[in-house]
Amino acid sequence: MKIGLLSDTHSYLDEAIFRNFEDCDELWHAGDIGDEAVYDQLAAFKPLQAVYGNIDGQTIRTVCTEDLWFDREGLLIWMTHIGGYPPRYNTRVKKILQERQPQIFVCGHSHILKVIRDPKRENMLCLNPGAAGRQGFHQVRTLLKFDLHQGKAANMQAIALGT
Repeated sequence: MKIGLLSDTHSYLDEAIFRNFEDCDELWHAGDIGDEAVYDQLAAFKPLQAVYGNIDGQTIRTVCTEDLWFDREGLLIWMTHIGGYPPRYNTRVKKILQERQPQIFVCGHSHILKVIRDPKRENMLCLNPGAAGRQGFHQVRTLLKFDLHQGKAANMQAIALGT
């Protein structure tokens, strides 16, 4: 299964997203979608898993949740918008991780692309695709694309969309 991961679109969808994710089986959006038009375009393009972010209004919050737990290819995935990364998770995420641990933890918010393992949590893979939108302090808009197969993530690609 090929996954296209993006975050922090802030109501902007670059056409390059569709070209880069053409071969994906599913898209994951880690919050700060911006408006329902962005959500609708992504959902019409590919099956979509998404959470709301801190800038998302009530319309997005009616179709997305703050936390999304789901299974893909034998892996438990947890996606939320504001999460942090090892060892600097935010307080809410730290508490949840004490009770339940995914194999893949996905967040956005920081606008900084990160792919990192948490060695204190059975090498939980932490993913943040950076920001795909134009708003924010980031210098380059980014995406992640990867494969999930039989309990493993592989072929991780960072995609730069430009400034």
